[in-house]
Amino acid sequence: MQDSLVSLEDAEALIGEIERLRAEVARLEARVGQLDEMAHRDALVELPNRRSFSASLERLIGRVERYGDSAAMLFIDVDGLKSINDRYGHKAGDDALIQVSKILVAAVRKSDAIARIGGDEFAVLLERADEQSGWQMALRIVETVLAADFRIDGEPVSLSVAVGVTAIKPDDDPASVIERADREMYRVKAA
Repeated sequence: MQDSLVSLEDAEALIGEIERLRAEVARLEARVGQLDEMAHRDALVELPNRRSFSASLERLIGRVERYGDSAAMLFIDVDGLKSINDRYGHKAGDDALIQVSKILVAAVRKSDAIARIGGDEFAVLLERADEQSGWQMALRIVETVLAADFRIDGEPVSLSVAVGVTAIKPDDDPASVIERADREMYRVKAA
């Protein structure tokens, strides 16, 4: 009788330990999910970051290469942010970036991938879109940002964007696509 009681106590202890370990595994899995989110999303504007964007771009290049899909990339630079930071502080600049990101998300199609890839830089991947469609989207983004009513402490502030567009080609790599779109953006700024 004593042996069976010890066995029952051991079994109960083992079940308790298994439950504790199960809870610990669930906690660790949740933490891994949080860390993954932090590694792939921009915390300020809550959009994918450059790392996540590069992975999406690489997958899109693969589809262009494999299936002959058309695609384009937009490189967007926010103009006027430095003066907001200088005049109102970085919190106001952060608020302006958040406002711009919301405008950009609303301007693009649900199927498009948008990310913040640098301080005041965003990028958009347009699937099933040629370069001309990319320029049409760029124009819509520029017009939407210019028409937006940006205010800081009740005062209107001026923000604009410069957008460069490039078609994605089958033999591209992510760095070359980003570089071409960036060059186009600077060409637009200089015009």
